[in-house]
Amino acid sequence: MKRILCALSLLLLVSAAAFSGNYKSFKVSVYTRAYEVEKMKDLHWLDSTWNIISSQVKVDKIYLETHRDLLIVPSETLEQAKKFFQGKGVEVGGGITYTINEANSFETFCYSDPEHRKIVQEIAEHTAKHFDDFILDDFFFTSCKSDIEIKAKGTKSWTQYRNELMTEAGQNLVIKPAKKINPKVKVIIKYPNWYDHFQGLGFDLKNGPQIFDGVWTGTETRDPSSAQHLQNYLGYNIIRYFENLRPGHNMGGWVDSGGSGMGMDRYAEQLWLTFFAKAPEMALFAYNQLIGVSLRPEQHRTSWQGQGTSFDYDEMMKPVNLNGQTVTPTTLARVAGYTFESIDKFIYKLGKPIGIKTYKPYHSLGDDFLQNYLGMIGLPMDEYSEFPTDQKVVLLTEQAKNDPDIINKIKGQLTKGNDIVITSGLLSAIPEKLAAISELRADKFALVNDFGFAGKTDKDILIRQVLYQTNDAWETISAGRPLTGGTSGYPVVLRAPYSKGNMYVITIPEDFGNLYEYPANVLNAFRQILSKDLEIRIDAPAKVGLFVYDNGMFIVESFLDEPVTINVNAIDNITRITDVLTGLPVDKQPETTTGAGMFGRRFRPDNKNNVFRVTLMPHSYKVFQKN
Repeated sequence: MKRILCALSLLLLVSAAAFSGNYKSFKVSVYTRAYEVEKMKDLHWLDSTWNIISSQVKVDKIYLETHRDLLIVPSETLEQAKKFFQGKGVEVGGGITYTINEANSFETFCYSDPEHRKIVQEIAEHTAKHFDDFILDDFFFTSCKSDIEIKAKGTKSWTQYRNELMTEAGQNLVIKPAKKINPKVKVIIKYPNWYDHFQGLGFDLKNGPQIFDGVWTGTETRDPSSAQHLQNYLGYNIIRYFENLRPGHNMGGWVDSGGSGMGMDRYAEQLWLTFFAKAPEMALFAYNQLIGVSLRPEQHRTSWQGQGTSFDYDEMMKPVNLNGQTVTPTTLARVAGYTFESIDKFIYKLGKPIGIKTYKPYHSLGDDFLQNYLGMIGLPMDEYSEFPTDQKVVLLTEQAKNDPDIINKIKGQLTKGNDIVITSGLLSAIPEKLAAISELRADKFALVNDFGFAGKTDKDILIRQVLYQTNDAWETISAGRPLTGGTSGYPVVLRAPYSKGNMYVITIPEDFGNLYEYPANVLNAFRQILSKDLEIRIDAPAKVGLFVYDNGMFIVESFLDEPVTINVNAIDNITRITDVLTGLPVDKQPETTTGAGMFGRRFRPDNKNNVFRVTLMPHSYKVFQKN
């Protein structure tokens, strides 16, 4: 027993040492572009700008970039900046952005061009001389289609060629030369947020996380209506996905000021979603934004402020004293500082994130970024690039078509008495293969707005018609235009029994954003069939997220602009939950209010019979612990 207690004490000491900085369980760093590092030759500029940042947010580490757009920072400037920050008690690392001209559509190097290869290697060697760790920012990919690259590609696809080329370049032009110069150096690749399309540009998620010493994760989602159309939930989901690629080697998340024009709630949300996923570190991009993005209430204070929201703009704007001087917040840096101080109260208490396991084969396309839309409707996602074999239910999107052995894997899951849930996109892509389970089709479309007992929508939604053999599969929820009193209907949830399990088909709108238009009871049906491995699920409208941890804690967050009251449905032995931030208990509702009868005739019971009522303010979260 003494030996066990000693081991536990040692573990706690090691854990405390790992996070002995400004926060309980995470680190905060600032990434600095070569443009600003080059200015640090002026010590007055360096001291005055650092004072703006450090007086508003506590920083553990700074990354000094050595190259961007063919600007290489001289050794003398790097060493002077290093000495300055180390004198302030701040850790220092390096960074490289391998762009030739970022303003020219992010012009990258051509990695088959001998001249370009020489420059790439020299930059890596230059950086390794000054730092024991450095990050390759976003752009260690190639979009080059020069005559040299076209000739080198030959008959290979661009995807195959670029993946092979960039894996080779990473090893021979960056990692090996850097470690030859500095054997202690750790070379870390930062992957951006557009992960479903990586393979087309040479980001190799099968081999890259294995050859580099670690990965950083782009969790910036900004404005979902902008060019990439990234959903808020991606900031959480992508951390979990990259962690699953090589556990223990995801170094942290990365957020910039994009989206702050929607209100500073949006910027703060990107930060806390990254830490909800248990990222060990947050890199704030970038030094210039932290000193240059000024706080403007007319733009940054949202209309829902003043309701007790998780991000309180007025509270954030109060004078603060972080480094011996009292200052009034002036820039984006204070939004970050306020957010970190708020979440530091509970992030260290969270266990390991868990969720609904979904399979994305390496280098796969299909239903692009769908898991992030599903996260926005209360389905806690957990993406893997190896097929999960330890779950009662596995979710397969169209991405699974890229696995030539997918049908045998589906059969293996079903014959064990477990379930598979597939999307209408996967059914449409491989109906012939799936016919081994059930002869289904999804090659026609329909407009729907009526979901029968599950509710109606205010707009027409385009879906695929999932067609099946009568009595071989069963509709559990249908939709039409209209359905009630109408003449046609199509499955939105379909159950196809096979062996000892069931294959479910969930119909995803052709515009994924229309998932948010589905009635709450349709979403509740999705949640019920997909949550068999979880102790809780939610009954709620769209744009309410659920985050679950293996120590009995969970978070619910609203992405809505108005308050919302939801139900948390828990298994029978959870009879009370406690609000971690207030310490107040929440008792279960009387059994008559559970509403379980609605799905009782259509779904197998999921034993989540205890219901807790929770009200969320706009763009706010609550943290709970089961009792």
